[in-house]
Amino acid sequence: MSPAAQASRVGRWRGLVLPLAALALWWLLAALHVANTALLVSPLDVLRTAFDFIAGGRLWPALGASLAREAAGFLIGTALGLVLGAMLGLSRRFDRIVGPSFNTFKQISLFAWIPLISVWFGLGDTAKVVFLSLAALVPVAVNTCDGMRGTPIHLLEVADVYGYTRRQTVLHVVLPAAMPAIFTGIYLALIYSWLATIGAEYLLVAGLGMGNLLIEGSEHFRMDLVIFAMLLVGIVGWTMNASARGLERLLARRMGIAA
Repeated sequence: MSPAAQASRVGRWRGLVLPLAALALWWLLAALHVANTALLVSPLDVLRTAFDFIAGGRLWPALGASLAREAAGFLIGTALGLVLGAMLGLSRRFDRIVGPSFNTFKQISLFAWIPLISVWFGLGDTAKVVFLSLAALVPVAVNTCDGMRGTPIHLLEVADVYGYTRRQTVLHVVLPAAMPAIFTGIYLALIYSWLATIGAEYLLVAGLGMGNLLIEGSEHFRMDLVIFAMLLVGIVGWTMNASARGLERLLARRMGIAA
């Protein structure tokens, strides 16, 4: 095994040190009853709750509902963000007309939209998907616009020398040069939309979802359920992020772009 591969493997194992240390400390504090046991449940209690929810079939409807909303909001927001970002990055006239309004729009806190969305769309899935779409739209639009505007001038000059049309320049020069920035925007949209999924389900409380498991745990003072739901949210988010990074590297290799 090469030194680089050994260093990479060691680096991955080092990332487990802090979680394992935190788990050991948590187990010790719970076993010694250092804190109120109603507030700091033991890892074993959380494992029992996880088993009950998985074996009893209560977990999958909630997780499936959250993932369905995440997918819908992410896809809608990403598609709109790509279109908006491309138009802002490629058209100076469109940027002069829409750019100032968009720059103001993106300064508004995402959760500030919840009262308006709840009035317009209610508390159901439509409102949640709209909220998640807003979460995904902004990072995709910003990074797409910046990536297209940041195309190196010497590449544009070469395209001009070869007599490329505007369409050819966009497809063969601007778009490949902007792909790393676009990938970053999509990656951030995936993160933000998953975080917004839990927030939307917590604040727009109608329907199934992981956020509603958190609400159920807090209302019934079941810290085992709260901790289980929090850990599962983190694991799902990590899995999606790792998958997105892997897909980004694969696409980058296919297109000959450094990831």
